[in-house]
Formats: sequence, structure tokens, C-alpha cells
Amino acid sequence: MMQVEGTITTLHDNAACVAAALTPDNLRSMETRAEGGRVVTTITGTQLRSVIASVDDYLMNLAVAEDACSLTAKTDR
Repeated sequence: MMQVEGTITTLHDNAACVAAALTPDNLRSMETRAEGGRVVTTITGTQLRSVIASVDDYLMNLAVAEDACSLTAKTDR
């Protein structure tokens, strides 16, 4: 059986906030962590279509998390 794995790394002003916002939506096949100013997410699966669908969902969630954390940072000032 084929194993598919991909890692997405993105840069953020508040990576810890973004990672924390993403983690509740993670599937069992996903791991998200903050590393300094980066959010690193690894997605694994046995079917390429499932991994692609997970990446698509993750990217939508990432956009929402980034917006939410940006708004939070602005109100904290």
C-alpha cells in the first residue's frame, strides 16, 4: 500500500496563535506545530485524493486562522 506524506510550512507573525487555531480541525492524519515564526503541518494518508482533499481543507482553515490571529493581534495593541 502506498503511503503519501506532505509537509506545508508557512510564515506568520503569530505562528503559535495560528497553529493553536488550526489544531482542533486536524484529522488524525495531520500534525500541526509552531516552530518559531513558522507553522509546520504534516499530512499523511494512503490515498492521494484524500491527502489532496485534506490539503485543500487545511488551506481554507489556514486562511481563517491567519485572519483571526491578525485581528486578535490588532486588538491587543
